[in-house]
Amino acid sequence: MWQKRLIALIVLVLGGAVGWYVNTSHMNGTRPFKLGLDLSGGTQLVYRAHTENIASSDVVDSMSALRDTIERRVNLFGVAEPLVQTEKGSAVGGGSEDRLIVELPGVTDTERAIALIGQTPVLEFRLLKQGATLPAEGTQSTSTVDDLFEVAAVTGKDLLSADLQFESQTGMVTQPVVVLHFNDEGKRLFGNLTRDNVGRIFGIFLDGVAISTPVIREPIPDGTAVISGRFSAEEAKALSRNLNYGALPVAIDLVSTQTVSATLGGTAVEQGFAAGLWSVVAVIAFMILWYRLPGLVASVALLIYIAVMLGLFLLIPVTLTAAGIAAFILSIGMAVDANVLVFERVREELEHGKTATEALHDGFGRAWPSIRDSNISSMITAVILFWFGTSLIKGFALVFGLGVLVSMLTAISVTRTFLFALDVDARHGVRRFLFASGFHIK
Repeated sequence: MWQKRLIALIVLVLGGAVGWYVNTSHMNGTRPFKLGLDLSGGTQLVYRAHTENIASSDVVDSMSALRDTIERRVNLFGVAEPLVQTEKGSAVGGGSEDRLIVELPGVTDTERAIALIGQTPVLEFRLLKQGATLPAEGTQSTSTVDDLFEVAAVTGKDLLSADLQFESQTGMVTQPVVVLHFNDEGKRLFGNLTRDNVGRIFGIFLDGVAISTPVIREPIPDGTAVISGRFSAEEAKALSRNLNYGALPVAIDLVSTQTVSATLGGTAVEQGFAAGLWSVVAVIAFMILWYRLPGLVASVALLIYIAVMLGLFLLIPVTLTAAGIAAFILSIGMAVDANVLVFERVREELEHGKTATEALHDGFGRAWPSIRDSNISSMITAVILFWFGTSLIKGFALVFGLGVLVSMLTAISVTRTFLFALDVDARHGVRRFLFASGFHIK
């Protein structure tokens, strides 16, 4: 009895939560789910990248690192489906300039779009030029940073992480510092920089402002650096957080903003919804007609699966593109394949003269290895697509992977609980018919 009450509670909570959210969203004039650029449009931001002080041979790599950094910032977990790309644009005075173009789906508020990109600091390590002298503290100098310091040897693209720590000072006073950890390439560059320039001054710059100009006392091969300065614990914490968001390898300036329309539009959403609805109806009709009572139970489990998936779309949240909707529709059919394996094993056990309870127990046990192996292979595929794919492919892989995990829950736990909760042994003849499949009558 408790199994029935538990599943009824799950259905009511999930159905009620999703229904309430969708209804509230429509009353507020908003869409209940986040849609991608191809379905709902968004905002386009165009930035100009300052690559003047970067060697021409390093511009391509720096712009690629800039693109990856911005994409990580606005595409946490790969679910926001932004479009981030670089291009060469014509400059006013002739020649060309490097540009970064960011398109954010579902964002029509320009200020919010700019805030999503944020003011990520540009981190640079630059050696003081031979023969140059730093101006005394508190004095004015006509020399610029470029006049005094060499081109950056290590930049934000080489940064792995930043940690807030506290160093003990004289008189039991602690000073907040930010400890930088470089990636393999940054560790190599920073090690070479400190090894080959012992005794020289190098500056740590954030957004072109020198926050520290220490003397290289000894080589630092472990790939760590310490930023210390006259800032409070809150300022150091904010600096650490911003650097972890992704220190930009290239400084950027916002050039233009505009709203972009959906490439596919509302028609694609309606067609995707219709395709999903008809696929659910077709799968339920087949399961009931072919597998009868177990098929009816599997259909209820399928509806729970859909409610759970929609809830996850709202909770994460997942940005649905046409590819993501296709993955969801595909997962609806795959959500019952485990039930098919179980039901066929149960029918075979019944034909051997076992009771319904025994047949269910042994049928689930025999089907589990096949279900486990097939779902593991599907998850491996989803992980590979998510890891190596672009934003569009990542969205498909995320929905597909979620579908595989949730379908295992509904096909095994929910369907099993329902079937064991039914009193299927009460009438022997009816039980045979209800548990038969296809054209089998007895």
